Amino acid sequence: MKKHNYSAGPCILPQEVFQEASQAILNFNDSGLSILEISHRSADFVSVMEEARELALELLGLQNKGYKALFLQGGASMQFLMVAYNLLEKKAAYLNTGTWSTKAIKEAKLFGELDEVASSKDKNFNYIPKGYKIPSDADYFHCTSNNTIFGTQIKDFPETDIPLVCDMSSDIFSREMDFSKFDLIYAGAQKNMGPAGTTLVVVKEDILGKVSRQIPSMMDYKVHIGKDSMFNTPAVYAVYVSMLTLRWIKAKGGIKAMEERNAAKAKLLYDEIDRNSMFEGYAAVEDRSPMNATFNLKSDTHKETFDKMWKEANINGLNGHRSVGGYRASMYNALPLESVQVLVDTMKEFEKKSGK
Repeated sequence: MKKHNYSAGPCILPQEVFQEASQAILNFNDSGLSILEISHRSADFVSVMEEARELALELLGLQNKGYKALFLQGGASMQFLMVAYNLLEKKAAYLNTGTWSTKAIKEAKLFGELDEVASSKDKNFNYIPKGYKIPSDADYFHCTSNNTIFGTQIKDFPETDIPLVCDMSSDIFSREMDFSKFDLIYAGAQKNMGPAGTTLVVVKEDILGKVSRQIPSMMDYKVHIGKDSMFNTPAVYAVYVSMLTLRWIKAKGGIKAMEERNAAKAKLLYDEIDRNSMFEGYAAVEDRSPMNATFNLKSDTHKETFDKMWKEANINGLNGHRSVGGYRASMYNALPLESVQVLVDTMKEFEKKSGK
């Protein structure tokens, strides 16, 4: 029975990746050992780590541009701390567009002065602030590219002379852009890249080593770079599945192809949300995320009916986050257009059944 998986993360991954990854659990590279039991220092796994890091830079167009890719642990939440540990000497500037940027701000305040340049909290984060000014004397500017919970996405990133840091956890590898304008990018794997358990960090080396504080080894990007992302035992299986997913993205045509797929899915669903008399979108139209479509019933009178219908259609993970309510359809790279069509057809049938 096929499930149409709209979970926000951990989320859907390509079926081809599942097939290969499942075989590796039984017998990795014909070694007679499982990927779960091989040494992380073995040649087989070292090659996996190297390929995963190289593919990340290749897909982002950052090879030979002074960047290093790392696969670390602790999730994006650990990066809220690590970014400030490594970069915040006196003052940092943050854009607050949701739950995760709020948490990043909380951690950064432990290390120095923080300038919250703008916030969309006044409307429960249903839009992206614009027209704000970034202080030129800040050590860096931090933003969150896509807000999983609220369904908003930054379309145009600001021009600034200070280092630009971005949490891309929920839309990395989903759309083309000039990634070289960012000095540090981080992303939890469990949206577009792999299973939970590892986090990609892509950092321009020349921004490091400028704070006066001592940094604990596990928190120091330079230590992890020096050890080729193997300072401690990495999340072997999560890195392996991430490598397979990055291979899949490359084979499908890279980020350009992903963006085209994602645009088609988003248009199909958002057109129906706007057309259907029973629903309304949550996020401001100009800031809608192709990754996470948030929407509500105009009236909860028939909520029980709609919930029953989408579950009977084998749709999974459609409930919205508790801070927003309603529904959230997460449409990451691996979600096929056919699954979006099933949801749209269910919404149309619901309108016929319950609409006036």
